[in-house]
Formats: sequence, C-alpha cells, structure tokens
Amino acid sequence: MAIPTETVYGLGADATNPDAVTRIFAVKDRPTHHPLIVHIDPDWLGDWAASIPPTARLLADACWPGPLTLLLSRAALVPDAVTGGRDTVGLRAPAHPLTDRLLAATGLGIAAPSANRFGRVSPTTAAHVVEDLGPYLDPARDLVLDGGPSPIGVESTIVDCTVDPPQLLRPGGIPTEDVERLLDLGLAAATGASRAAGMMASHYAPRAKVVLVPDRAAADDQAAAFEHEGLRVQVVDHGADLVGYARELYAELRVADAARADRIVAVVPPPRGLGHAIRDRLAKAAAAPHP
Repeated sequence: MAIPTETVYGLGADATNPDAVTRIFAVKDRPTHHPLIVHIDPDWLGDWAASIPPTARLLADACWPGPLTLLLSRAALVPDAVTGGRDTVGLRAPAHPLTDRLLAATGLGIAAPSANRFGRVSPTTAAHVVEDLGPYLDPARDLVLDGGPSPIGVESTIVDCTVDPPQLLRPGGIPTEDVERLLDLGLAAATGASRAAGMMASHYAPRAKVVLVPDRAAADDQAAAFEHEGLRVQVVDHGADLVGYARELYAELRVADAARADRIVAVVPPPRGLGHAIRDRLAKAAAAPHP
C-alpha cells in the first residue's frame, strides 16, 4: 500500500509481518540490508523502542506528529526484516490526516520507505507512485492512497538517539537548527556504518545527470555551455524560497526526466533551514553514476 505523508509518499506494509516487509524490498528493488522507517502513532513509542533516552522523549514530544525520525534501540516486536538485522529501528509519527486515520483504524506500525524504485527520485504525489511502481504492484491486493501533493516534499530528518551526543543521520523536513535548539546542544555529524534510510552516498537520482552550481548566474552560464554542446538542459532554482524549493524539488527532477533532459543544473541553496535537506538531496542526486 502506498501512503501519503507530509514529506513524501511511502510504500507501506505491516511492520510486524516479515513477509509483507520483504515484499516492500522486492517491489522497490531495495537492498534487504538497508533499513526501513516504521510509522507509528506517538502514543506507541514505548511499544516499538526498547528504551527511550531523555533526548528522544523530548524530541518526540516536541516534534511528533511531524517530519522527524528517531533512531532507537528496537523492541522485541520489530522483525529483522525491518532493520536489516540491526538492533536499532527508525521511528516516526507522520503528520498527514489520511495516514493518521490508517494508523488509528489498523493499530499497526507501518514500515514505509519512499514509494519509488530504489535510488530514484522520491514521489510527492500518488501519480508519481503509479508512474514508478505501477508495473510492480498487484491490482488485486495493492492500494495507492491519494492524499494530494506532499506539502513538505523532502524526507524526514533522522536523529540517532542511541549515542551521546545524538547524531544527525539525515537532514530533512525539520531543520537541523530547530532540533539543536530543542536539545540545547549541537548534533554530532554521522559516524560509523550506514544504519538508516538515506545515508548512502548516491540516492534520489533522476535519469539526467545533475550538475550543482552556487548561484543563478553560474546556472545560466553552465546551461548555455551545455546547450552549445547540443545537450538538453533543465535549470532548477527557487532563489531564497527554501520552502518552495523543498516542496517542488522532486517534481522538477521528474519533469526534467519527462522532457528527456541530458543535464539538470541545480542551484545549491544556503545551509540554513530546509536548505540543509535540499543540499543533501542534490548532492546525492549528483553523485549518481551516469554513462
């Protein structure tokens, strides 16, 4: 089942059912060692986490429902299929009325990575889900819940609360500065092995090669140079509008692919607010290998 959230659409299944979770990996063509995030009601945190450090409790109370994932020690009901065999699990409470109703009606934690083929551009509408996964879904048992366009447009912020100080594993829909203000301390940079969604160096990639530039003037110059070479070019830039940039980024990458662009020239926003998440997604899209 594809579900809408405030960040992106997720491909969801009962997180306690290993067979259902395994099918997520098959439909996405996702490596089975790459862990999933479980979407829960805020009141269920104690059921899904074996322990809840004070930092995690503070963040959950302040930010849930919302685009923040907490990495915590997993409870006994979390299967290995969700965590890739790790002893930690990513948990978040989504802020979307349709998915909130689904959680309340089923009483189930829903494991849900983004509803697209692994490594590609995340979906922010139901149409994007069908475009990506339609051939791999079963009309007799799979549903796509249409909750409208995702209002934030980039994935959740992930904070590892099993270490001290907590580590920022992925910037996202809640700005890093806001998390640090809540904790009254600076988040450490991620160290160690990949242990949460979105930590791979290459991800979120369109088919066109992404080229990053510092400002609009550089974008126009680079686009002109590519066009002189006979390449089709799409420029992505929202100036100072970081909210609009985050909301429209994935849709614009998809538009570029639909137009058969050879290059996407993207202006990198400043490292503040949602700019942290946008910069992360652009850097990983640009790192994708191309022929």
